[in-house]
Amino acid sequence: MIKPFIATDLREVSPLVLAYIGDSVYELYARCHASTHGAGSNNKLHKDTVHYVSAEAQAHSARALMDELTEEEQDYFRRGKNSNPHAVSKNSSHVDYMYATGFEALIGFLFLDNQEPRMEYLIFKSFDITDGGKGEQR
Repeated sequence: MIKPFIATDLREVSPLVLAYIGDSVYELYARCHASTHGAGSNNKLHKDTVHYVSAEAQAHSARALMDELTEEEQDYFRRGKNSNPHAVSKNSSHVDYMYATGFEALIGFLFLDNQEPRMEYLIFKSFDITDGGKGEQR
């Protein structure tokens, strides 16, 4: 897997950079997850992926996972949530967008810090939360 060298100390990395990396990592996992639900049209795969990567779904997952996060993970989440993104969401509330940015920053941190098992645990747990905790397949 590609692991770019961005900084020796990830605390020096902008939370928006962490969120940018985390967004792409999370979307790749969501695309793979949606693909496991069976072959379908590109449109269906896209809709299934959006089900997981929407700001609303990520914010809901972040809120549900908060008690499971370590202090360090909460710090990276908080840095992302409190960042000042230059974009605004068209399809979600500002609060959900900020929570989603925090969640993406956390995923970006875990990816860049080579904490793959923990990152995958949180990603797959978020998919389960998004599906209502039932492990549903869309």
